[in-house]
Amino acid sequence: MRAADLTTAAILIAGGLLVLWDSLRLGIGWGTDGPKSGFFPFWLALLTIIACVGIAVQAWRQADRRPFIPRGAVRVVLTVLVPAIGFVVLVQAVGLYVAAAAYIGTYMRWIGRYAWPIVAVIAIGFPLATFLVFEVWFLVPMPKGPLEAWLGY
Repeated sequence: MRAADLTTAAILIAGGLLVLWDSLRLGIGWGTDGPKSGFFPFWLALLTIIACVGIAVQAWRQADRRPFIPRGAVRVVLTVLVPAIGFVVLVQAVGLYVAAAAYIGTYMRWIGRYAWPIVAVIAIGFPLATFLVFEVWFLVPMPKGPLEAWLGY
């Protein structure tokens, strides 16, 4: 577990340093019309780096040598990972909303063992609500597939 914590902290610190560097390029001060483009990313990156240094120090002090994924837990991890990978692949083929409906429905039925009526309401209702919020109200285009093209979006 210690190695996983140290690795994660190191990766997040590296990302935070990258954001810091780019924020400085954009400007972190206060302009005549408010904060410059790099102001908020700079402070968020700095807080992230400080938190990750704390996590790294805490992990370094621990003598925890347990594996990140203990034996027997690989199946549980794959139960989450395989549908997530399927969702990402489906988004490319059928669009975000249809892929979300398939992912939510599959996950609710397979893992949660919910009844079909509840699965149908949530798996169709949530992507539909998301579609209305992003596409109709906020006018933010999301990845679409053949169904949305057929509906005129």
